[in-house]
Amino acid sequence: MAPPPPPPPSLPVAEDGGGCVARWIRKEVLFGLALGQVVSLLITSTGFSSSELARRGINAPTSQSLLNYILLALVYGGILIYRRQTLTIKWYYYLILGIIDVEANYIVVKSYQYTSLTSVMLLDCWSIPCVIVLTWIFLKTKYGLRKFIGVGICVAGLILVVFSDVHASDRAKGPNPLKGDLLVIFGSMLYACSNVTEEYLVKKSNRIELMAMLGLFGAVISGIQISILERKELHSIKWNAGAVLPFLGFALAMFLFYSTVPTVLKICGATMLNLSLLTSDMWAVLIRIFAYHEKVDWIYFVAFAGTAVGLLIYSYKSSKEAEETAQVAGASDEQGKAGDEEAGMQNP
Repeated sequence: MAPPPPPPPSLPVAEDGGGCVARWIRKEVLFGLALGQVVSLLITSTGFSSSELARRGINAPTSQSLLNYILLALVYGGILIYRRQTLTIKWYYYLILGIIDVEANYIVVKSYQYTSLTSVMLLDCWSIPCVIVLTWIFLKTKYGLRKFIGVGICVAGLILVVFSDVHASDRAKGPNPLKGDLLVIFGSMLYACSNVTEEYLVKKSNRIELMAMLGLFGAVISGIQISILERKELHSIKWNAGAVLPFLGFALAMFLFYSTVPTVLKICGATMLNLSLLTSDMWAVLIRIFAYHEKVDWIYFVAFAGTAVGLLIYSYKSSKEAEETAQVAGASDEQGKAGDEEAGMQNP
């Protein structure tokens, strides 16, 4: 019996408007944008928890983060032990990442004591060019003109929010604005280093190992730092429901934030993560409107729309870029599966 004839070759699809729209609404683009807004909402929740603690006179930034690191170590470390997985990356890389991450959190929270909220919001954008430079040098990430346009629109949207705050009420300069501004700039650089390192590690290893080791070393480093810098502050806190609940809310939001970030980094990269976090200030505005019934300037809504457009422009991928991303993601997943199978064979 003769074999069936081969199917006719498919005709090339013209690059019309429909194809262009299809690239804009690819599943991976929408999924990355949605996850980016999830982490943005989570970081907004941590900001409200920190504000509540500050309002009660509690100033213990390292102590706030300690419970998050403990949760990461217990949950993801437990999964590693259950799977009997050996580390795929040397432990001292995670130690370095833990030091960078703990100090970035500490320095940025500390800066609020010296400078205004407006200055922190504006200078925190410094992490974006730092991430672009670091990913270009170390991860060989390519950036075209379209991506720089997207970054520019996102940053312009946040600057509109800052100018609106200046116009409205936030004119306070803080007791030592120069010191506070320098702390924010340095903290933003550490955040950039942390994000880029996490992107590299999660693509070389897997999310479970990254979170378990970051939690372990983050908890150890935080514990040492608390014993040196925050013992008196912890002794002076009156541990009632008003103090405990913001601590728990901050830890839970940070745990979910850290658990989601590696997925965003793997799909979209560190630059897209930092751009997505720009919308956290705008989500805070919406919470102020609906939860506290505050009136806000119309510029906020223009800024939110502008940042959303910038994220879409940055995340847009041509057919070639989408194919390359899929190949990289597929190769990374295969490496992860192979590592799990090898660990299972070594530890039956």
